[in-house]
Amino acid sequence: MSERIVLHGILGQSAHRDVILGFAPADLLHRISFADVLDQDSRRGYQRRFSPAHSLDFRRYIQQPHSSTIPLTFNLRPGQNESWFIKGKRAPYADLHIDSGGEKVLSQVDCQHRLGYLGDCNLVLPYMCFLGLNEKEEMEVFNVINSKAKGLSNSLLDFHDATLASDLAGERPELFIALHLNNDLGSPWYRQLDLGGSSTSGLMRRASLRTLQKATKKFLSQTRILRNCSVQTAAQLLLDFWSAIAILAREAWDAPRHHLITKGVGVYALMGVAADLYLELPFGQICDKKYLVTKLSEFIGEIDWKTDGLFKGLGGESGVKSALSLIRDIRTRSMLKVISGGK
Repeated sequence: MSERIVLHGILGQSAHRDVILGFAPADLLHRISFADVLDQDSRRGYQRRFSPAHSLDFRRYIQQPHSSTIPLTFNLRPGQNESWFIKGKRAPYADLHIDSGGEKVLSQVDCQHRLGYLGDCNLVLPYMCFLGLNEKEEMEVFNVINSKAKGLSNSLLDFHDATLASDLAGERPELFIALHLNNDLGSPWYRQLDLGGSSTSGLMRRASLRTLQKATKKFLSQTRILRNCSVQTAAQLLLDFWSAIAILAREAWDAPRHHLITKGVGVYALMGVAADLYLELPFGQICDKKYLVTKLSEFIGEIDWKTDGLFKGLGGESGVKSALSLIRDIRTRSMLKVISGGK
């Protein structure tokens, strides 16, 4: 049997959006609401992973004397119209009627961690609920509220930008390419990037979306490839490059926990190598996978990618420069060895 819940409130507007403001027990709001966490496998949702520590901190705080909080922010999506309606009393007062049927109806736009561990707490808390935002509009509101929030993954914000952009290839080519590497079935990065959400294959994550897109941005800047090629061509070039890396450095690639090849220092340094190979391309030759494999095979196997190996302790911009310099030295020695006949 469906459960009828009535929340008393005041109808109004938050800038250009209709909202209802009110007060309700925390355990009730917890019971009828949900957090739409990004599922990286299905690409549904948009919020960060749940942080138990963050949520428990708020639970401890809110139960102390003299504690308080700003209103919890929710949304009632248009597809749920049969589960809720507004019944006016005397303007501006109104009642929000929720016929939940046992389902969670309120989407937690900005209160996931505040409500997370309050399922047994009957403290009365203020709330503001948007009326009828669709999922994209809801994501936009979340992004504005939380874009500077401590602990919010930069990769998740990048994912939001990609979702909301009307022309991602034109507006953020580095992000377009990074997502292409993560989404293309033929890419060694396929579903291996941490987007800031939850995933069944989370333990296999190799790098973050932010790391790969920033390294890609540096590659685009160094090569200026987009002056002569499309974003799609640049994306295919980098897919071929990383495919060659994954083949030639298979042992390191298949054990990301014990090697730095897919960590920040490795990704940035190797993008520098990709820029070198592109800029050295002989006139009239195509920078395809065959060319990249041939060039990389001359030296990539001599690099020790272990966490306690050649690049141990290197980090930050200076660490990346040192790593790239070391790789270039190895490459130079390999080329000299070939010239001297291996002596």
